[in-house]
Amino acid sequence: MKRTLATTLLLAGLINVMAQAPLPDWAFGPFVRPANANPVLSPNANSVFNDPMSKTKVAWESNDVFNPAATIKDNKIYVLYRAEDKSGKGIGERTSRLGIAESKDGINMKRRPTPVFFPANDNQKEFEWPGGCEDPRIAVTEDGTYVMLYTQWNKKVPRLAVATSKNLTSWTKHGPAFYKAYQGRFKDMASKSASIVTKLVNGRQVIARINGKYLMYWGERFMNIATSDDLINWEPMLDEKGELKAVVRTRPNYFDSDLTECGPPAIITDKGILVLYNGKNKPREGRDTAYTANTYAAGQVLFDVNDPTKVIGRLDKPFFVPTEPFEKSGQYPAGTVFVEGLVYYNNKWFLYYGCADSRVAVAIFDPAVGR
Repeated sequence: MKRTLATTLLLAGLINVMAQAPLPDWAFGPFVRPANANPVLSPNANSVFNDPMSKTKVAWESNDVFNPAATIKDNKIYVLYRAEDKSGKGIGERTSRLGIAESKDGINMKRRPTPVFFPANDNQKEFEWPGGCEDPRIAVTEDGTYVMLYTQWNKKVPRLAVATSKNLTSWTKHGPAFYKAYQGRFKDMASKSASIVTKLVNGRQVIARINGKYLMYWGERFMNIATSDDLINWEPMLDEKGELKAVVRTRPNYFDSDLTECGPPAIITDKGILVLYNGKNKPREGRDTAYTANTYAAGQVLFDVNDPTKVIGRLDKPFFVPTEPFEKSGQYPAGTVFVEGLVYYNNKWFLYYGCADSRVAVAIFDPAVGR
């Protein structure tokens, strides 16, 4: 018999809450791992499709599945996840494609047997082959257009790129997000990981405008801002020296001492603009000794909605850390909970994350439950 969501949350709640640091009133959480439910997606060697680039049948999700986006369609949660084949050895050496799964409860997943997004003989193949399409984040406009920010990887330069869809299975690729900005200055710059700003409208999470512009936080080594008029062409914000403006940087001796990589879509709350991000601990000197070297754990930062560059709150301790065996084994045994998908569903927040670059799991925050 399948457990109900209420039962799994009740059983897991106490242990999960004890493992997380106390949170200020502006932060989301605690996020609870449903008992006996994770991982919700694992590699599948039986899924095969005809790859248009290699002209062969490929077991496209046989090695790893991880780093998921999430969104809502037809009153169901849809998870688009990164899947790797066995075409190489090591992180970033295989080909990545995006699979899709749907769920009525956020836990039990029905997968499609073939990928919905992948390198093909199109006008983006120079950016996407042979490394593939990685690490999606998805948000939706009020009129129902799904906007995906993902990483194009040709095994030379990673590029943040944009695609749109009306149904989550047929996508239009628009190319690198910064291709036209500043006369092409950043078109060949390494870029990845974007959190488009969203808001709740009558219980539905949709893309928002701030001061008349669409806005996203993005970046890996530090957090930058970019704006857009059309959600396709984006312009990074520059500082007074004409360089990329860093609005969040790494912190020596903290859990995010090495990276501050943007997570799922940002959300406007009554406190400000909330961004969940992935902090990486340094390997040696300057790391947070409370956590394993190279660990990925999740943080939160709050920006002023009237000045989206201004930080008004930031967690000193991660709100979500690797604790489960499947979060500390696989491609990245140092430990990884890599948050990328956040959706509001049935009055709860479902957070989907990659586990050690090998599996997909979920944790749930119920705002109605006291801390």
